[in-house]
Amino acid sequence: MAQVLGVSVGTLRNNKPYAATGFPEPVSSPNAQTLLWDAEQTAAYFAGEPVPALPAGEDDEDLLDRHEAAHELNVGVSAWNTYKHDPAVAEHRVEVGGVEHWPRGAVRRFRDSRPGRGVRHGSGRPQGSGDKVRRDQILPRTEELLNADPALTAAAVVERLGVAMTTAMKSLAVLRGRRIADLLERDPNLDPQEAAERLGYPLIAQRRALSAAEAELRMREVRPYLRAVADALVGAGLAETAEVDVVELEDGALAAAVQLVPGLAAPALVWDERFGWRTATSRRHPIGKDTGARPEGEGIFYLTPELRPDPLRVPSLLDNLAP
Repeated sequence: MAQVLGVSVGTLRNNKPYAATGFPEPVSSPNAQTLLWDAEQTAAYFAGEPVPALPAGEDDEDLLDRHEAAHELNVGVSAWNTYKHDPAVAEHRVEVGGVEHWPRGAVRRFRDSRPGRGVRHGSGRPQGSGDKVRRDQILPRTEELLNADPALTAAAVVERLGVAMTTAMKSLAVLRGRRIADLLERDPNLDPQEAAERLGYPLIAQRRALSAAEAELRMREVRPYLRAVADALVGAGLAETAEVDVVELEDGALAAAVQLVPGLAAPALVWDERFGWRTATSRRHPIGKDTGARPEGEGIFYLTPELRPDPLRVPSLLDNLAP
């Protein structure tokens, strides 16, 4: 959009033409971190011409982002983030505006070919039941079980998936926390305890679920800031376009990483809510193991004492990392 208008991304963000009355609605899903607009619609709007309507109905060639693909499977986004690596859908992956998409037809074929198809409607035997599952499959498989039974116990997860009790308890807490957070966002006047009860979570599981919900809400609050920093770095040619995932460290602190383009003096930047922005020494594991102490050492330096500097300032703080 900035290119069409002949302005910088910073100017576009400041002027916000997309917030004007009558501007075409984004074609990205409501929960998308990166908003996308239809090129023909925006071109018509800027030219002062009637904005053409988007095609009606659904088609197998429609491109779905991760939120829409997860909805098609009736699972959470975390589950789709695992399923997207399956060869049946991975080969159909398309990148639009730096955002991953998959054709609706490919997603539906994957859905209909999966064992335990009944889980789409909250019944059936989930794929992998009774077997030990890979680590990256634990949350998706647990989510399918939780869809079928809101009062699901950790013992039942252990029995069905063959995982350790601590793993089952943590997975259930994370998933329940996300759903409590969803409900609180839809109804801000709702008490977290009431949200847990409304979702049918047993009293014994509520303490862990409420703690996880608090962490999830903090993650959602910081994601727009981190996305803005990542966009600013991409716009300056310093970072690779990608979704920014926020993680909770062992002591409860939040952190995230942004991969930088090859050729800079650091492979990635890490944001830690306790210490701010710093360089990372590893591309594969940029955040590293958390000890609770401020990370120090060769290859690590902090961009600014500010914990949340203005996103548009961050690229300039990397001048000494330029090739």
